[in-house]
Amino acid sequence: MSRLILTGGRVLDGENGPREATVIVAGERFESVIDARGPPVAALPGDRVVDLGGRTVMPGMVLGHYHASYFNIGASLLPFGLEAPPALQAIRAVKNFRTTLDCGFTGVISAGAPNGIDPAIKAAVAEGSAVGPRIMTCGRDVSTTGHFNDLSYPSYLQIGASGAMICCDGPEGFRRAVRQEMKDGAEIIKIFATGGHGVPISAQQTEITPQELDMAIRTAKDRGGKVRAHLANRDAILCAINLGLHIVDHGDGFDDACIEASVRQGTFVAPSLHFPKAIMHAAPGTDFANAMLADYEAMLAVLGKANAAGVKLLLGDDYGAFGLDHGTYGREFRLYVEDAGIPALDVIRWATVHGAAAMGLESECGRIRAGMLADFLVVDGDPLSDLDLLADPTRMLAIFKGGSAHKDKLGELAVHIKDGNPAQLATN
Repeated sequence: MSRLILTGGRVLDGENGPREATVIVAGERFESVIDARGPPVAALPGDRVVDLGGRTVMPGMVLGHYHASYFNIGASLLPFGLEAPPALQAIRAVKNFRTTLDCGFTGVISAGAPNGIDPAIKAAVAEGSAVGPRIMTCGRDVSTTGHFNDLSYPSYLQIGASGAMICCDGPEGFRRAVRQEMKDGAEIIKIFATGGHGVPISAQQTEITPQELDMAIRTAKDRGGKVRAHLANRDAILCAINLGLHIVDHGDGFDDACIEASVRQGTFVAPSLHFPKAIMHAAPGTDFANAMLADYEAMLAVLGKANAAGVKLLLGDDYGAFGLDHGTYGREFRLYVEDAGIPALDVIRWATVHGAAAMGLESECGRIRAGMLADFLVVDGDPLSDLDLLADPTRMLAIFKGGSAHKDKLGELAVHIKDGNPAQLATN
């Protein structure tokens, strides 16, 4: 088996500061990562050797909150999830999933999609019919009759299609709904638990009882699944964390008690502040934007403390919603560093180590380590000193998923070792 040997690079693994090392990829995994101060590497016949000249090797990133089918959501008055024909929504999702990979995100945790889109595209990627990242699939939003998304059309219209939501009531209703979503291929269930955070219903309005949420979480767990929830008030967040929720979406109202509970339970949190900032920029002074401002500023204020305490924070947001285009994913880094004061290395950790762990792949992805899957990027520069590099796909010279190149612009740097002429390569 020929190997890819990356020399002269800076390894940025999301846990420690960058270090000079040689990275060797064999098949779909990293064979070894050798410190520059170590012994020279023996290149074998057929190996491909690339001198990176100080460029950065880092793990593939993960979007922890993502809606592949979203297209200008919020601008239409049509029922939620019925804004376009299912086939068109699926075509848009195929394009957007590929865009995530183009932007260096080798993993995605879905936060909801209608019509079985996520499982279908995951299967298409697996069989080679589509190109995309690793996908943790989600399905329809699950919540109670009359929750916000259910109000997107009046009952008298008697719309039979469910669109992007499934409504149920009572613990048994939630057990049935979760089982149905998992039957249809969802690996993580999205619950709409409160109003708030971009929803024109008060954050204090709770859409689901603790008993219903407990049943949803236990049912998903029994069948090997996870649950995430739209949450935007402190009491609901605490309740959900203590019941064993996997991911808190948004988390407006997060406070010290929520931090303590999240660390204790190992709960992931996707603050998703890019969308509120985009709305405040796109529609300044409107009631919608003004309603988000206080919660936005409060969340910015608590994130530094949450990060320092060890809360497992994630990147990702409502891309495809009004004012927030797909493909702008990498702009989140600068927001959290500049607006919330989070160290750049920590935010990179959110996108790599935390993202992989939230997907259940902590032993396989998210780090540059021997034996792990070779999901990695080669970035033309140092992301720690220039975060805009992670928002510019043209500065990503290589994007590999499982040792296979999705993008490879390293050809001019490669040295092919001819058969019978192995070489000793310095690692610095």
